[in-house]
Amino acid sequence: MMSRWWLMVPAALLEIGWALGAKYAQGALEWLATLAMVFASLALATHMAKTLPTSTVYTVFVGLGAVGTLTVDILFLGAAFNLLTIVLVATLLIGVAGLKLHSEEREV
Repeated sequence: MMSRWWLMVPAALLEIGWALGAKYAQGALEWLATLAMVFASLALATHMAKTLPTSTVYTVFVGLGAVGTLTVDILFLGAAFNLLTIVLVATLLIGVAGLKLHSEEREV
């Protein structure tokens, strides 16, 4: 069976999108788009978890969402750059990458 790890890219992008939408959405259409991103990101994570280790999928999913959201906040939304925050998020990303590399696909 083909690996489903490639689905992590759109899932993480949707995770970043809904996290930012939750902060900035004001009208009904923006909230509807935010909710659509929540459901789509979780649907992709659920789909990946059918053939990949669930704990690893969830950790990578949330970790990439957190790293991406912080990156967008700093680069585009004017959040303060804090070296300790960057070091801690880099540590998180190293752990996420390690989990992904260590995990094995299981037969369904």
